[in-house]
Amino acid sequence: MRKSARYGTLAVAGLLALSSLTACANDAAGTASTGSGKGTKVKIMVGGLDKVIYLPAMLTQRLGYFDAEGLNVELLTEPAGVQAETALVAGQVQGTVGFYDHTLDLQTKGKAVESVVQFSRAPGEVEVVSTKAAGDITSPKDFKGKKLGITSLGSSTDFLTKYLAVKNGVKVSDFSPVAVGAGATFISALQQGSIDGGMTTDPTVATILDKKAGKVLVDMRTPEGSQKALGGPYPSSSLYMQTDWVNGHKDTVQKLVNAFVKTLKWMSTHSAAEIAAKMPADYAQGDKALYTQSIKSTLPMFTEDGVMPENGPETVEKVLKAFNTNIQNADVDLSKTYTTEFVEAAK
Repeated sequence: MRKSARYGTLAVAGLLALSSLTACANDAAGTASTGSGKGTKVKIMVGGLDKVIYLPAMLTQRLGYFDAEGLNVELLTEPAGVQAETALVAGQVQGTVGFYDHTLDLQTKGKAVESVVQFSRAPGEVEVVSTKAAGDITSPKDFKGKKLGITSLGSSTDFLTKYLAVKNGVKVSDFSPVAVGAGATFISALQQGSIDGGMTTDPTVATILDKKAGKVLVDMRTPEGSQKALGGPYPSSSLYMQTDWVNGHKDTVQKLVNAFVKTLKWMSTHSAAEIAAKMPADYAQGDKALYTQSIKSTLPMFTEDGVMPENGPETVEKVLKAFNTNIQNADVDLSKTYTTEFVEAAK
């Protein structure tokens, strides 16, 4: 039983060709992380397997919870959530680990997609400014005329950057969003002055601070940070799937949700160091302490049970309506953008 929901751009040529942690981890969608090879086969596209905000995807596989549910899950990766979304809509994968806000945007485009388990209650995103530009950008009110990095156009970093601007009196047309990906490409753009600031996640944030390449302007890695910046809880990373596929494969979806809920519970009772130790060694890029710190900084965003946070969908709709004309002109049915059916059964 489903519950209703109460509760134009500048690009940096060549930058995305540089090696980044996301690319190193899985070379976009070119390679995959596969399970045991036994059980029901499911392909899941992740908007950056190495990103801490999407950590539950790889961690679930490393803990063996997919195997325990009789699933053979193949994890693929794209550097941005919007590209992962595209793979889902095209039918290349059965599920996407990405931001919940895409389900609202897709509904306005006639696509029925829903979150089946909610990993987080805050975006996990951070708006940083370069050390050089820190004196000129002291709040989002100073975005006018600036070049701001995002992972890609139409991504959640794009959405949230636009909201912060509009909320602070800056028109979307007053600044230049620059698609620079994450990891090394983002950091390089920041250091070279190709962007004045931008929105990214850990472990990129931790590396920027360690290199003293930039400073934190807006921190949305905690529920408190989300409340301050966005006015409420902002459900972000989730497993979302096409509604028709969910309805036709409920047993498989339930097994996936069972596995992810086990992981979220495991995360809530283990330290950042213990979590880091379970992840692929190359995710730490040779600095385990820094990688552990990046996990510790982001852990508060995660739910413990996979349940959609109360009033979360309404916050997301409010944020998107501030700048997204598709949602401004549509009557979004929030009850169709997520379901609690499977997490309730997983409990």
